[in-house]
Amino acid sequence: MSHEADGYSSDLGHEQESVGRLDALRTQSAPPPARPDDKDWTWVLHRPCPDCGADVRRLSIKDVARANRANAERWRDVLSRDDEWLRTRPEPDIWSPLEYACHVRDVYRLFAERLTLMVTQDDPLFANWNPNETAEAKRYDLAEPRRVCVELTEAAEVLATAFERLPPEDALRNGRRSDGAAFTIETFARYGIHDPMHHLWDVTG
Repeated sequence: MSHEADGYSSDLGHEQESVGRLDALRTQSAPPPARPDDKDWTWVLHRPCPDCGADVRRLSIKDVARANRANAERWRDVLSRDDEWLRTRPEPDIWSPLEYACHVRDVYRLFAERLTLMVTQDDPLFANWNPNETAEAKRYDLAEPRRVCVELTEAAEVLATAFERLPPEDALRNGRRSDGAAFTIETFARYGIHDPMHHLWDVTG
């Protein structure tokens, strides 16, 4: 069954309204950058998140694969909501729900790429990634929710499948960031799933 069509209204008037709103947005300048997040979120590997409530400390790699799929399903619900709500920022420097969804899609893609590096290379150093620069370059604010839904679901599935197919002996393979944070594939999986879960909380409470 196509995720692109399932779960969405086929009301022509609603679609035309959404297209018209998007056309109007394209004539506007890009929104201001989102508030920078310079926290070191690796602490979620050692204690539950006091905001979103996620506790990833004991998740197995297969647990994370299941959580990826469950998270993507909840984002489908978010992305089926009213277009105006999806595109509205709660504060000028805080992403809209749609922008958060685009970010989560790209996080799933990034983690799939980094997982491949960890499996195929010895202790790879990950290239730096700036989420705000990506959001501005891709104009997250102009994204089409249905397309984002399909892409997010596909990206989550790619990562989930890669985790499920991982041989048990590879769980302790290493990778690291330029800021010194080091991961095994097991801790990398746990760390990675917190981001989509936390951002779902950001938009749904």
